Amino acid sequence: MIDHFGARPDRVLTPAVRAGDWLYVSGQASTDPETGAFVAGTFDEEFARSVANLDAVLAEAGAGREHLVRLGAFVRDEADLPRYNELYLAEFAHPRPARTTTQMGFAFLRFEIEAVAYLG
Repeated sequence: MIDHFGARPDRVLTPAVRAGDWLYVSGQASTDPETGAFVAGTFDEEFARSVANLDAVLAEAGAGREHLVRLGAFVRDEADLPRYNELYLAEFAHPRPARTTTQMGFAFLRFEIEAVAYLG
């Protein structure tokens, strides 16, 4: 069984795809969920909006953070890594999913997060 969540023909991104018991969530950034428009902000603001978008995609698929097994984060500025770790510790409960953090080169985007969840 493969289900697509939030897929729209006018958008380049399918927010999540469920394949069997696995849910793959595309990168969630600081975007308006209705328009898809990017909303610039401070690192904290972009982190908060990205995580809220992640939560909304998970909920639409019938999942929550407790189903997360892996998170991938993309941070533009290496100087934001300590703040990311603080926000991550405050936002994601122990035991936390496996995590990878990568520096990205987008000039307009400070933060993005993707996830894999197990729903079995």
